[in-house]
Amino acid sequence: MDLTNNVKSQLEMSRSVHDLNGLDSLRAAAQKGDKGALEEAAKQFEAIFVQMLLKSMRKGQEALADADSPFNSEQVKFYRDMHDQQLATDLSTKGSLGLADLIVQQMSLDGSVMPASAVRSDGNVSVLNRHQVMLREAAENTVLGNSRSAEIGATKQAAFTSPANFVESLYPHAKAAAERLGIDPKALLAQAAVETGWGKYVMHQSDGQNAHNLFGIKADKRWHGDKVTVDTIEFNKDIPEKQQASFRSYQNFEASLHDYVDFVSDNPRYKDALSKTDSPQSYFEALQAAGYATDPNYANKIMSVYQGSTMNELLP
Repeated sequence: MDLTNNVKSQLEMSRSVHDLNGLDSLRAAAQKGDKGALEEAAKQFEAIFVQMLLKSMRKGQEALADADSPFNSEQVKFYRDMHDQQLATDLSTKGSLGLADLIVQQMSLDGSVMPASAVRSDGNVSVLNRHQVMLREAAENTVLGNSRSAEIGATKQAAFTSPANFVESLYPHAKAAAERLGIDPKALLAQAAVETGWGKYVMHQSDGQNAHNLFGIKADKRWHGDKVTVDTIEFNKDIPEKQQASFRSYQNFEASLHDYVDFVSDNPRYKDALSKTDSPQSYFEALQAAGYATDPNYANKIMSVYQGSTMNELLP
């Protein structure tokens, strides 16, 4: 019997009582990259979570229960809790809630997921909560650091050596594009910084050629140029989902900046945003509301970079 089957057998024997002794076996299997161990651990976590929900609901009932009722005795509560414990285990085993599946998706480090916005970090700890920034940066280092789509061959690689190099290289082109749009050049750089993680995660073709896509603009039927196809994460009702999408590919970053201006200027859905370019906050909120990005925190992320110390130390 291999390690995975052994772990599953131990869990199956202990599920009725949530025996935590099996955690050592789970830990050993997980350290060896056994995905089966992750799946079993996720199911056990879901069972514990469901049990906590049931326990909270029971407490709510107790507040209204008749203290003299025979159905409110300590013996009844004891067997009721046992039943709830087993019910929670059965629900998680059958995947009724789907929480375990989500945990497996989030924790599987196979390098195939290319988040478009779910794990972006602006690198500015002075504006965002420090703990949240550290979590996102850890996710980027883990998921995006060596990210590669095995099926497609496209990659996200660093195109700049630092945020300073990012800003210094792009500012002249951003200034020209911003003049056409009537917005602060720093606003365009902030959006590009969020889209690419300060240039650390720029899409490249399978042959290593830089796609120069700074704004995550997809290659729909209106686009007749080159394209690059990668795995990405989009938000569906605030829930991240893995998808495969094609994005526009440019000859250089200058072309990417000017195509962004053309893209928002020629699209009627961004008419309201274009009327608010004098206020970056209002512009990005309107851009998000019009559907430019599915990330529910997209505008806030851009503004945290725009107003943050990193950008303003480089461009006072």
